[in-house]
Amino acid sequence: MAQQTSSAVPTTAPGAVPAKVPATGRLLACGVVAGPLFLVVWFAQAVTRDGFDLTRHPLSLLSLGDLGWIQITNFVLAGALFVASAVGLRRRLHPGRGHRWGPILVGLNGIGLIMAGIFPTDPGAGFPPGAPAGAPEMSLHGMLHELGFVITQVAWFAACVVFARRFSGLGDKKWARTCAAAPVAVLLVLAVPHMDSLSVRLVLATAIQFGLLAALARHHNRA
Repeated sequence: MAQQTSSAVPTTAPGAVPAKVPATGRLLACGVVAGPLFLVVWFAQAVTRDGFDLTRHPLSLLSLGDLGWIQITNFVLAGALFVASAVGLRRRLHPGRGHRWGPILVGLNGIGLIMAGIFPTDPGAGFPPGAPAGAPEMSLHGMLHELGFVITQVAWFAACVVFARRFSGLGDKKWARTCAAAPVAVLLVLAVPHMDSLSVRLVLATAIQFGLLAALARHHNRA
């Protein structure tokens, strides 16, 4: 009996390399750093780029000019980090409500950002210096940039619903309320009828959105 039990225990051949476990934690960590990194890079440019006024210029305008490559890279990098986070969520979420659509929608957030980076917006509002002072004339790449923005927004709001339902089904009321409150907060920030502060409020809304995605990635990384 002792010999049979011993022979049933799997052994590793000498010199064999054990299979590596996918670095799910590192993938989820990408979602934690994506938003803060994006906002830090945006702010550094907003206060140093010549002619840029963060109170009235949308952050997408930073993709233009000689240093526009910095914001383009910022968009693409943040998007790639969110896509990586979506892969981590797909591996970490157990079967249940939202286990499929949650990661897909987080990934679409990333794809929308990548698209917004690859296709820069059109110059306008006086930026970069020398650009028309009014609204820009929409080009094909400008329309594709806006489409990336729409994809990101729709995916984020849908993800809030999916994760709120998932947490509710799991009996986690705190997280269910957080996922339900975040889109309300974004809508309230954007609903303020003050056009002169719109650019700042858009950044604040973005901070709320990225903050929730970071919190979700961190939560599931610790689960």
